[in-house]
Amino acid sequence: MAYDYSLANRVREYLSEVTGIHIEEKSMFGGLAFMVNGKMCINVSGNQLMCRYDPQLIEQLSEKTGFQPMIMNGKMLNGYCYVDKIGYESNRNFEFWIKLCLDYNDKAVSSKKKSS
Repeated sequence: MAYDYSLANRVREYLSEVTGIHIEEKSMFGGLAFMVNGKMCINVSGNQLMCRYDPQLIEQLSEKTGFQPMIMNGKMLNGYCYVDKIGYESNRNFEFWIKLCLDYNDKAVSSKKKSS
């Protein structure tokens, strides 16, 4: 799946202003993942944001405009969601989702690297 280059640039520009983090970009989940300090933080998939957040916030977040649970193999993935354009279009809402992901990034567990 292709991703929205304009949205990716918006995420890239926002993250470039955050001090004290290391950012890498990788193709992941059919879109473009922004890795922060070695961990997947936020992803642009199509015209949606895919957010990684503290799973304990699911009830609050599920009520936010544009929130879509992330379903893989018929199961909801805790701590991950998609956000439709209506939910991040305004700068205020865009910043909410990015900050949410950044706040969780320090607590998030890094994926195990496969040994070769």
